[in-house]
Amino acid sequence: MVKWVKAAIDYIPLWLGFQMRHHEQPGCAVAIAYKGRVVLEEAFGHADLVQGKRLTPRHRFRVASHSKSFAAAAVMKLREKDRLRLDDPVGRYVDGLHPALARATLAQLLSHSAGIVRDGPDSGQFLDRRPFLSAKELRSELQAAPAIEPNTRFKYSNHGYGLLGLVVEALTGEAYCAWMKREIIDAAGLGETLADGPPKRGTPLALGHSSKLPLGRRVAIPGDYATHAIAPAAGVVSTARDLVLFFQQLSPKARTSVLSTASRREMIRGRWRDPHSSIERYYGLGMISGSFGGWHWFGHSGGLQGYITRTCVLSEQELALSVLTNAVDGPAHLWLEGAVQVLRAFAQNGAPSRKVGGWAGRWWTLWNPIDLVPMGNKVLVARPDFFNPLLDASEIAVQSRSAGRIALAGGYASHGEPARLVRNKRNQVVEVQLGGTRLRAERKVAREMARRYTFER
Repeated sequence: MVKWVKAAIDYIPLWLGFQMRHHEQPGCAVAIAYKGRVVLEEAFGHADLVQGKRLTPRHRFRVASHSKSFAAAAVMKLREKDRLRLDDPVGRYVDGLHPALARATLAQLLSHSAGIVRDGPDSGQFLDRRPFLSAKELRSELQAAPAIEPNTRFKYSNHGYGLLGLVVEALTGEAYCAWMKREIIDAAGLGETLADGPPKRGTPLALGHSSKLPLGRRVAIPGDYATHAIAPAAGVVSTARDLVLFFQQLSPKARTSVLSTASRREMIRGRWRDPHSSIERYYGLGMISGSFGGWHWFGHSGGLQGYITRTCVLSEQELALSVLTNAVDGPAHLWLEGAVQVLRAFAQNGAPSRKVGGWAGRWWTLWNPIDLVPMGNKVLVARPDFFNPLLDASEIAVQSRSAGRIALAGGYASHGEPARLVRNKRNQVVEVQLGGTRLRAERKVAREMARRYTFER
């Protein structure tokens, strides 16, 4: 592993641990793979906040629409076996559809451009108000006409992916989940992944959680259900570890994969941009793609009642990241993007040199904490309470073991002023001075605040 990757993955858990406290989230699991090998795997918080059960990396999560990438891989594998063509009309494999829907191609279903209704006339299955649709119920709802004319824009559809599951069953003569387990999940070497829930008794499953509103407190939301005919769109149960291993296999640069290089390139190629979004991202065949400041990524996200999850692959850097949260307000997207920004900063600046290596740690004032993050030949002043901890970070030029200068800072900050590590008689750093600001350890600032201010009642 290159040194800058190691330095980045040393800091990311420290930042995420603080984010968990700061946002009072129930739980978070994170994994990072580099060149096909998992190099970071950690869990924070609780699998069940109500019962106080700690979360571990082995807890499974409902990863929701990540399932679409698995379903797309299944279709591409059947294509490689010459069982179908992407421009085939879906009506060739599934009967009883509305005539306009029957003419939609498999590629249109995969890329969400067939114009199909998102979740049918009653989406209560995603609100815990009804069970997920059976195949019979899905087929009945697919007798309705598409909501808009096909091939005119990106229009996300869980029903469309449910229909792809029916295609797989028609071609293989097997239940979708059974075929998926053998041909994709097992073939990819994923030992902690199911095509649909619930997991077997004894398998650790993280419960979902509500937000604090409107009840004023979080409640636990069981994830032990089956999504039935919607499994190709939302059924997968997995861990962060398995997700980074699977998605990294879908990179065209992967050394081993369940799919050919040509199929992988076809999946990740952006076909449709969301026409009503400020975020520049695209949808391919079961895959979302975009760019973080020139680092191109592909992957998927997911949301089911009680869970928000996100996985992405940075192909050129041979990195894959997955962040899984078990709350409806879990900031998985923002945390994953923050982790990417940390990786980008270390890639640009390099691992810390020996000269700056001692300038590290978290320090507090009444206002906020800061992290001293050494990289290259300088020290960045990070904000662990930010979703991007290195956003507009000040930079310290180290002059000696305990003295430096704020070489770069915003115009409202302390640009050009001294930086200093204050040490006790045992040579331990007990205080950091940045310009005129003195920062101390968390426990000391907490005691200072307790003495000075009245507690909330």
